[in-house]
Amino acid sequence: MTIYFDSAARKPRDFPVSDAERAARLRLAACYRIFHHLGWTEMIFNHITLRVPGPRSDDPALFLINPFGLHYSEITASSLVLIDIEGNPVRESKWPVNRAGFVIHSAIHGNIEQAHCVMHTHTTTGIAVACLEEGLSPDNFYGAMLVGRVAYHEFEGVTVETGEKERLVRDIGDKPAMILRNHGLLAWGSSVPEAFLVLWTLQRACDVQITASRAGKVHRIRPEVFEQTVREGGPAEKRTCDDTFAALQRKLDALDPSYRN
Repeated sequence: MTIYFDSAARKPRDFPVSDAERAARLRLAACYRIFHHLGWTEMIFNHITLRVPGPRSDDPALFLINPFGLHYSEITASSLVLIDIEGNPVRESKWPVNRAGFVIHSAIHGNIEQAHCVMHTHTTTGIAVACLEEGLSPDNFYGAMLVGRVAYHEFEGVTVETGEKERLVRDIGDKPAMILRNHGLLAWGSSVPEAFLVLWTLQRACDVQITASRAGKVHRIRPEVFEQTVREGGPAEKRTCDDTFAALQRKLDALDPSYRN
């Protein structure tokens, strides 16, 4: 039996782990380890969050988040913390939750119905592009796939003020990716694989943009090519998203399956 602490009254009640939650824990723990192998880590900071269906149809949405204090390489399925939309743990956990870090995620989860998974990173080239006045360039293979799909949000300091949520939601609209000015990258999707491939494409676009800017004058892509590139790009195809993530998870299983614990 698992104990649930109501976020308002803090009174325990039975709250068993459902099959849906078990599956979500495995998928999300794998994602944290994949981020680690890709080098998308920032010490113990940043988050990937995933909505979990409640045990009853009328239950409020619950989310899984990384325990604050663990490196992504240490995260396991069982160590993930289940929280409500306000960032309150709904079960006892030996690890705290960075509620301030959940401000961005809760804004998107709470206002975009299909945003089941939200990812946020502070990679070097991601922040570098976020610092550029012109933002993301469409003039490389990956940037071209994201034309019209990337939103921007102005830097307001460390994201701890709940009042910023309204502006985040306004700025992102229905776009699946966002560049947080002078801050970092963000992506959301209806599943972990879909959010992942959007973020991976955005990250690759940033990597190529920064590298190309050091090499010489960038050759421009003809504007009439963008529509086809967005339509045929990997992030637009659910099967490609699923297959990409599955391949990385198989690689992870071969290297270190301890995330399953």
